[in-house]
Amino acid sequence: QVQLVESGGGLVQAGGSLRLSCAASRNIFSIDVMVWYRQAPGKQRELVAEITSDGTTNFVNSVKDRFTISRDNAKNTVYLQMNSLKPEDTAVYYCYARLRITITSPYSPYWGQGTQVTVSS
Repeated sequence: QVQLVESGGGLVQAGGSLRLSCAASRNIFSIDVMVWYRQAPGKQRELVAEITSDGTTNFVNSVKDRFTISRDNAKNTVYLQMNSLKPEDTAVYYCYARLRITITSPYSPYWGQGTQVTVSS
């Protein structure tokens, strides 16, 4: 089995920056798409940013020009650089990846445990 381990959350003032990381707990044969979601209290989980295996990215409109997503395939890790943070960015951020553990296994979805990001005004 594999786990996605997130790190980098915390408390920051509005206008500040944080960098989230999400790493697979073991070597992976192949990772397709890697995604960051977030869920604020009382709200539905929403896609924040995604990056495909060929580097194509997509962002929710509210974070465009403030957040960037990148991945290090050698480390099986995805990053979310968050700049110019706003109080409305406060949420639990979840990592998602669709991956194949071995060459014989199918692509399957995996989720991280979530990391809290709190932006104070």
